[in-house]
Amino acid sequence: MSGDETGARGFPAFAARRGGRARGQSWWGKAWADALEDTSLDEEALKKGRAYARTGRLGPITVSPGRISTTGYEGDTPFKTVLTLEELDEDDWELLWEKSAERPDVTDELLAGELPPDLLEAAEDARVRLLPGYGDLEADCDCDAFDHPCKHAAALCYQASWLLDEDTTLLLLLRGRSAEEAQEELRSVMLMQAIAGGFGDEDADGAEEKAEAAAAQLPDGTPADEVFGREPASLPGLPPLPGPPVRQDASSTGAGGDPLEQLVTTAAVRARELLAYTHGFTAEPPAPLDLWRDCVRIAATRPEPRVLARLREACGSPEQLDRAAEAWRLGGSAGLDVLEEAWTPPRQDTARARTELTAGWEQDELPELEVRDNRWTLAGRGLQLRYGRDGRWYPFRQEDGRWWPTAAPHHDPAEVLTELLDG
Repeated sequence: MSGDETGARGFPAFAARRGGRARGQSWWGKAWADALEDTSLDEEALKKGRAYARTGRLGPITVSPGRISTTGYEGDTPFKTVLTLEELDEDDWELLWEKSAERPDVTDELLAGELPPDLLEAAEDARVRLLPGYGDLEADCDCDAFDHPCKHAAALCYQASWLLDEDTTLLLLLRGRSAEEAQEELRSVMLMQAIAGGFGDEDADGAEEKAEAAAAQLPDGTPADEVFGREPASLPGLPPLPGPPVRQDASSTGAGGDPLEQLVTTAAVRARELLAYTHGFTAEPPAPLDLWRDCVRIAATRPEPRVLARLREACGSPEQLDRAAEAWRLGGSAGLDVLEEAWTPPRQDTARARTELTAGWEQDELPELEVRDNRWTLAGRGLQLRYGRDGRWYPFRQEDGRWWPTAAPHHDPAEVLTELLDG
C-alpha cells in the first residue's frame, strides 16, 4: 500500500481467486456489495463483473477522495476504469460527527481507527449517505462495452468490497476524509460539546473530564484555551461598489409597474446564478442572454400590459412567445431549453428513469410511453415528459397540435407523471 499528499492510496492488484465469493466478507464489505447490487440496473453485468473480479486481470487500484481507479489489459488492448462517488460537503461531515459523538461506542472505535457498523445509524440520523445509493456510483471505462456497468467496472466495484475487508476507513476516504482527518474533526466536535456542556445529565466534573480527555487527543497536544483564545482573522475588504445604473428613457419602461423593481429583481437572479457557479452548484457560469431569451424573461415576469403587447407584436409570433414565457415561469432558463431543444441523454440516465417509473407504478398500470431523445410521450393521450440537462423532468400537454409546459419540473419522473395524469 502507498499514499501521497493528495490523500490517494494505492493497493497492489489482487491475485486470481479460484472459486469462492466475489463479495466482501467483512460487515462493511458485505454492506458495500449489497448497496451495489440493490442499486444496479443490470444483473447480467454484475454477474460478468463477479467472474472477472476473480480472474486477477485487473491492475493495481488507487483510492482517492471521490474516486477508485485501476488499469488492465483486454488481450493486447489497455483500458482504464474509474468509479466516482460524490464527496460529502462540510455540513454533512459536521452533522455526521455530531450524531456520532452522541454514541460513545461509535466514537471509541472511530478514534481507534475502526468503522463500527453503528456509524451507519449515526449517518442515517444525520441524513448523510455513506454507502452508494441509486445513481451515486458512476462508472467510466475505456473498453467502450455496451453493458452499464461494463465487466471491468463491475469487477472493480466488487474488488472495492475486498479493500473494505482490509481497511474499512477507505469508505471515509471515498466520501472525502482520510482516517486522520476524520479523527481530528470528531475530536474537535467532542471537545466543543464538552465545553458547551453537551453531555446530557452528567455533572460538571464529568463534563470537565471529557473536555480534558478530548483536548488531550488534539494534534500536538495543543491546549484548548490556546486554540479557542486565538484572535480571529481580520475580515477581507469590501468589494468596490458597482457603477451607477444606466438611465432609461421613460417611454421604454411603460406607464405601469416599477422599472427599478424589475431591474433589482433581474440583478438578484443574475447574482444568484453566479454564486451558484462560484460555489460549485452548477458546472458552467450562466450564459449572457441573447435578444430572444431576454424578451422571454421579461414576458415571463408579467410586465405592464403595454410592454407585453409590444413584445408579442415585435417577436412576430405571439403564441411562440407565450409558450416560451410559460416555460420560463415554470422552469427558468433551463425550462426554455427543454421547450426548444431535443437532445439524447446518457444511457444511464434513461435506464435510471425507467427504474424509477417502474418502482413508482404497478407494472400493469404503468402507461405506455414512446421514448425519443429526451421526450417520453404517452401514446395517444397528448401528454409528455421531457428530461432536461439539469436532471429534472418537465411535464407537457398538447393543445392544438403544440406542446405547452404545464407545471414546475421535478427530479422524480414518477411523481411528474402522476401529477400530469391527474391534470
